[in-house]
Amino acid sequence: MLRAFGLGAILFGFWLALSGHYTPLLLGFGVGSCVLVVYLSDRMQVVDREGVPLHVTGRFLLYLPWLMKEIFMANLEVAKVILDPKLPISPRMVVFHGSQQTDLGRVIYANSITLTPGTITTGVEGQDFQIHALRAADLETGEEQAMDERCTRVEQG
Repeated sequence: MLRAFGLGAILFGFWLALSGHYTPLLLGFGVGSCVLVVYLSDRMQVVDREGVPLHVTGRFLLYLPWLMKEIFMANLEVAKVILDPKLPISPRMVVFHGSQQTDLGRVIYANSITLTPGTITTGVEGQDFQIHALRAADLETGEEQAMDERCTRVEQG
């Protein structure tokens, strides 16, 4: 029941942010549509720990600045590679073993890798992540391991 209220509050907050109109009629439509979505979600039995992961919110908000810094640093590295006249690329496909236990944790890890320029998660099978990297040197820094550990901490809530 608490997750349903949390989902409703998040949906209504998102609706308010996107709407920008605060007349009683439109607020009523917003509340009504959010109540309908929460009701249908509850009937479909997707309002659970994985469907509405409120338990990861705090740790995810701590993880986000670190991820933004990593994305920025990777952007600089990819820009250096692209602007170099020799274009020193050496693409590689590797498989990393993740330590995440849930689908939510694996999604956070795979998307974090893909958001970082120069690397893309091309496949996930169980706890193995197939990753394509622009340069072989990018795979030797140990950043995937650091990201794996941070994503596991986020997943645990």
